[in-house]
Amino acid sequence: MSSNLRVGVFVDAENVRYNGGYQMRYDVLRRFAAREGGHLQRLNTYLAFDSERAREDPDYAKKSRIYQQMVRDFGWKITVKQVRRYTDENGNVTTKANADLDMAVDAMLQARNLDQVLLVTGDGDFLQVVNALQNVGCRVELIGFKNVSRQLQQTVDTFYPGFLIPDLLPVSYEPRNEWGQSGSCVRGICTKWFFDKGYGFMRIVNRISPNLWVTDPREPDSPYTSVFCHANEVADEVTEEMLMSRETIFEFYLSESEQKDDGLVANNVRLAFSINR
Repeated sequence: MSSNLRVGVFVDAENVRYNGGYQMRYDVLRRFAAREGGHLQRLNTYLAFDSERAREDPDYAKKSRIYQQMVRDFGWKITVKQVRRYTDENGNVTTKANADLDMAVDAMLQARNLDQVLLVTGDGDFLQVVNALQNVGCRVELIGFKNVSRQLQQTVDTFYPGFLIPDLLPVSYEPRNEWGQSGSCVRGICTKWFFDKGYGFMRIVNRISPNLWVTDPREPDSPYTSVFCHANEVADEVTEEMLMSRETIFEFYLSESEQKDDGLVANNVRLAFSINR
């Protein structure tokens, strides 16, 4: 698939890192941004670097350089923000490396060259940026993890929970995980639950696709899969309220169904994350 869609991606890396997106894979993010065959006009990410810590901790300095080079190898432009330290009247030291302004200015300056903007953040401070981009004709999509501003979700054209995008976040204890296959560990949401019968259905995204709007797994071109789940497989900590909320992300293993051909069953279902504050 190819198109004339001009796409820009802007990643608030510090917000992502502190809100559930640690170890986000930039190669998968790039693949997701290009899923409709558009031209990736801008790939920008905004990282923090602590020079003072780097002088005292060679291991931190080395890991930072390696990480930045890896991101650049995937074709991303990196804007590095230096960490600054502030001491209050009680002698308490806080650090800050805010790239919001840089990211907002870059997105606005590039707006005339873009048809679609993908913001990766949960920060509600970008609300005015979203409105401005939409007013000049850009479609604005959002990927967020935890603590995503509800108003920001409601203002963008489409919001995608980053936890649900296949392989965007690695499963650290499953290094050879094949997302969506029997035996793999995946993340999904509960779409239906019959409390009186003791079972329900989870839904996962089984592949990155331009048809993410086709949410009915029964449709042949839908990238979603419905997964049967018995109450016995659900962790004790999971409440009825959690099961009824589309903002609750569950993590579980897949196995083949013994009753339905090509069907999948959820095992060891546990609470992973909640999207909103």
